[in-house]
Amino acid sequence: MPDFNESPERVIAPVPRITIQAFCETGETAASIEAAGSDRRLQKAQIKIQMGGGPAAVEAFRHAPTPNVVIIETQGTKSRPLEILDSLAEVCDEGTKVVVIGHVNDVQLYRQFIQRGVSEYLMAPVEPIVLIQALSDLFTAPGAKPVGRTIAVVGAKGGVGSSTIAHNLAWTVAREHGMATVIADLDIAFGTASLNFNQDPPQGIAEAVFAPERLDSNLLDRLLSKCSDNLSLLSAPATLERTTDLTEPSFDNLIDLLRAAVPCVVLDVPHTWSAWTRRLLISSDEIIVVAQPELASLRNLKNLLTLLQQNRPNDARPRIVLNSVGVPKRPEISAGEFAKALDATLTAAIPYDPALFGTAANNGQMIAEVQAGAKASDVFSELAARMIGRSETRRVRGNLFEPLLSRLSRRKAS
Repeated sequence: MPDFNESPERVIAPVPRITIQAFCETGETAASIEAAGSDRRLQKAQIKIQMGGGPAAVEAFRHAPTPNVVIIETQGTKSRPLEILDSLAEVCDEGTKVVVIGHVNDVQLYRQFIQRGVSEYLMAPVEPIVLIQALSDLFTAPGAKPVGRTIAVVGAKGGVGSSTIAHNLAWTVAREHGMATVIADLDIAFGTASLNFNQDPPQGIAEAVFAPERLDSNLLDRLLSKCSDNLSLLSAPATLERTTDLTEPSFDNLIDLLRAAVPCVVLDVPHTWSAWTRRLLISSDEIIVVAQPELASLRNLKNLLTLLQQNRPNDARPRIVLNSVGVPKRPEISAGEFAKALDATLTAAIPYDPALFGTAANNGQMIAEVQAGAKASDVFSELAARMIGRSETRRVRGNLFEPLLSRLSRRKAS
């Protein structure tokens, strides 16, 4: 049965391209920092870990520049933390942030740390996700709006309807929750988002990825095509004039700009396996994998779940949507058996309805525009609410929220 009860956690902003050096006193803390360093949100950071605690840090920086962040583990008064911090202040470069991991829950000691300029104090043992959050917060400006949530939608195999689900999900988030949303069609050669939204934009995602050095918020503004008050499209050209042999970080700058511009970014990821699709899936905040109730989908999905769980140890498992359930006369794997084979819970099951989906596709409409009361429409409503952490849907009519392009223009002007 579909499960819509779990709410997504707060989005943790990726840490910028910084250097971090940690000086530990225990193997447990060193292991925790190493685990944090392998997280997707710290992929741009360079982390070096060594033992010796505070004294080793002071000695290391006597004749060497300090990194952006210094992490020091202290096991209490026997480690002379205040003396170490005073000595560290003498050798630290201006602007270096210091994080202390301690074993003593002492408010007075904490206050003395803060008075000496310590940026954060964490109690050991430190979970990797707690350290990741703390490091992210160090580089988030006070009062800055939260970064946008990226939701990657990909098919377990080709032709399972992942693009249709991605488009309807983005439309529903924007329509029912009034949330500024971008749907990015990443299938440069064969993308269908412009068809499904009945759009014919002259520019799109190709201009963003084939010349990444030109991409900034101004160019992004021009590349976005407005679908409604709260929904914008970054379309694929659907042209075969050139191949899409992209490098692994080809979409990094684009995703960063989109996350800074809007609270919700839905990525329609093509069913291809390359360095950039792997990187994009691993780095997304949420992942939806679409499958059909048959053996090839089951095998591919199982392999994909294994890889993602290995590379996203601090994230929720990908959400699984079973599409086109109940095709007449087609032998199918039941939802229960499908979930049991994966040792996972299905997030949603969408019934087979060729007339409804075919009409929507041919008219360039979303499912709820064709038939608002259809079962598939209800599934998209529940899925959208869950993916953005809201338990109830809210019908929005009229221009109650700023259009995306106005938001971008105001951000640039400031």
